[in-house]
Amino acid sequence: MSSFKAAVLHSPEIETFHYPADCPFKTERAAAMLAILASNGNSFFTVEPPRNATRNELLQFHSDEYLHILERVSGGSFTSDDLFYGLGTNDTPVFADLFPYSRLACGASITAAELLLSGEYHYCFNPSGGYHHAYADKAGGFCYLNDVVLACRTLVNAGKRVFCLDLDAHHGNGTQSAFYDNPRVFTVSLHESGKTLFPWAGFESEIGEGEGKGFNVNISLPAGTDDDAYTRIFPQVVPPLIEAYKPDFIVLENGMDILSVDPLTHLSMTNNAIADVLPLLTVTGIPILMVGGGGYNADAVARGWALSWQTVCGVSTDTDLTIGMGGMFLGNAEWHGGLRDMRSYAHTDEKQVIDEQLNRSIAMIRETVFPLHGI
Repeated sequence: MSSFKAAVLHSPEIETFHYPADCPFKTERAAAMLAILASNGNSFFTVEPPRNATRNELLQFHSDEYLHILERVSGGSFTSDDLFYGLGTNDTPVFADLFPYSRLACGASITAAELLLSGEYHYCFNPSGGYHHAYADKAGGFCYLNDVVLACRTLVNAGKRVFCLDLDAHHGNGTQSAFYDNPRVFTVSLHESGKTLFPWAGFESEIGEGEGKGFNVNISLPAGTDDDAYTRIFPQVVPPLIEAYKPDFIVLENGMDILSVDPLTHLSMTNNAIADVLPLLTVTGIPILMVGGGGYNADAVARGWALSWQTVCGVSTDTDLTIGMGGMFLGNAEWHGGLRDMRSYAHTDEKQVIDEQLNRSIAMIRETVFPLHGI
């Protein structure tokens, strides 16, 4: 086990907030993850209570007008004009808990950044974070306030360099927009291609602009990408960029909608994919602020996050579930024997097409971005 101290940001108050019952996004995933870890008898981390983000903190990214609108609609007053701010759609419903929950989720990520800056902890995880689709004045994709941007800005305001790595199946468009011209935050996103998935963006040609040119990288994953393809391309891009950039902190969006069992995405991965690449981050010794993100099979998300968090913290995970676990395989999301899913693989014909597309993506990044960093 790692000797570094670790903390999860969570509180009973967070568990009182919920999206509408018919919404695919479930806030309950965070408590479910903690329950899994508790059932395993794990005591390798501390639970730290978050605080509400202050208005001045929210204004570090969001407009004052937009904050007033969120408060108003959360209070029950909605008009058709609010649709221009992305509010009132199936992806961004209006409900009473909207503003208080979003503010507390942002406060949790900001608190995590502060704990890392203090040196008290080396790893912090806010499973109730990861709202990377929110813009300064517009909601999108179940996201109203962007805690990822606010956490990064907390670190940047302290004079630190941040490597923001987004592994959610959906492109982090709101986060990218916040730092597209800012070299103090290097944004890298591995996500399902915008050709097949919301927000229909995040292509390899988007590499930043102005002073931020070369500090934004996107890897578009074709539908059907499996663990093998993912763990093959990840080392080719992420570690070299981290080594060249030399960040003080890594902010990691650990969305679990990459899983093959996710009902809203089209990838073919298991939770092993993320667990297998996370050691490439921890070996650097750089402090990590991990946030949650997407994932719409709640049970699979909770287990995937538990596995990722144990991996980050250097806690042994069940690597071979075929023996000694007493488990029974009922499908990728139903392996009753440990945290890791049973691995699955793309069909040969499909795999060749996926590999060819990924090779083109990697080649483009190596051609356009790597030379800007002396790689």
